[in-house]
Amino acid sequence: MGAWNRALVIVLGILLVSWGGPAASAFWSSVNNGFGAAKADAVGQGAKPGVAVSGTSVTVTWAASTTTAGRSVTGYSIARYPVASGGTAVAATGTCAGTVVGLNCVDSGAGTGNWYYTVTPKLSQWQGAESTRSVAAIVDATAPLAPSVTAPPYVYSGNVSAVPVSGTAEALSSVTLTVTGTGALPVTQTVSTNSSGNWTVTPLNLSAFSPGAINYSAQATDAAGNTGPAGTATSTKDVSSPTVTGVQLNNVSGGTLGKVEKGDSVTITFSEPINPTTICSAWANNATNVQTQAGNNADNVVVNVSSTNTLTVTGAGCSTLRVGSVALGGNYTGSALSFSGNGGNASSLSWNPTARTLTIILGSGTAGGNTVSTSPTPIPSYTPASGLTDIASNPLSTTTVQGTTSRF
Repeated sequence: MGAWNRALVIVLGILLVSWGGPAASAFWSSVNNGFGAAKADAVGQGAKPGVAVSGTSVTVTWAASTTTAGRSVTGYSIARYPVASGGTAVAATGTCAGTVVGLNCVDSGAGTGNWYYTVTPKLSQWQGAESTRSVAAIVDATAPLAPSVTAPPYVYSGNVSAVPVSGTAEALSSVTLTVTGTGALPVTQTVSTNSSGNWTVTPLNLSAFSPGAINYSAQATDAAGNTGPAGTATSTKDVSSPTVTGVQLNNVSGGTLGKVEKGDSVTITFSEPINPTTICSAWANNATNVQTQAGNNADNVVVNVSSTNTLTVTGAGCSTLRVGSVALGGNYTGSALSFSGNGGNASSLSWNPTARTLTIILGSGTAGGNTVSTSPTPIPSYTPASGLTDIASNPLSTTTVQGTTSRF
């Protein structure tokens, strides 16, 4: 009867304590062989877990739980909440799904947001109280926007070994810039944005790339490991300096051959388009339009011929004017001459980007007193002014260039 009574007590205890079903945290267990020798044991509360975020995965860790009597539990259930208190529990995923036997797991399905994790220990059909919630696991599954990329329009002889590239991206993200082109392997550099989202790479040496298109591609990766789409930019590499290919004196139609007079002109031809702004500061850097300075008021152009037969140009219309000088190669005058004029009689200076020519036309003024013969026909020469460049900013040499046999 003693054994039957003891069994009866244990069974009744189990029915009473676990009346609430599998969620009950206490159960009865035998402690000796005496009559009715049984006592209640309980599964303790779960330990507050720790969390670590990597991308959209959260690693959850916790300390082992035991019963009041020191028995080890057989597993744990993991849940997460979208708020620090209250709210509805969401079952964890990945290796945190179901009953976890170990003391850590990875919830690989957490979406963007702040998540608070709990651990509930289990022993067979019994379970302890849910743990205190973890600190917030901040999950960011949103990729950064494409960075802006600012690169120079041209890679030229003056910046090819130190090309500046910068831009903006998500604040405190990491930006990887990749530069590609023909003739060399890609160049890559990774930098961090500041708290305002600005980034700047160490100036790039792009000397190894061939002339032509240089392509820039930048991607941002945020602190959560999300990488966004690329932002792009393009430069044109041109490191070849322009040259003077022709210098010619032209006699005005109907004029006197061999005399310097109104309507005569000088044509200087270049190997490639010159940046018009470097000739006359009033001109735009335009690759298609003819640009002209003429008249004697705000756009005054004056053509000067010195007593040593060297032609230069001055003008009030260009706050900075760089033309250079033309040695005429013949004795047109023994005294200084000046040609300017008004309207149709005005001197002019014109740039034609299609023909790559700079043309100087003499306006009204006193003709030279000498007539230059064709025996021998003079050979003019041109000495460019310092500061002239091509469209890409490569400088034109100031070395004197001999022109075509010609005369006014």
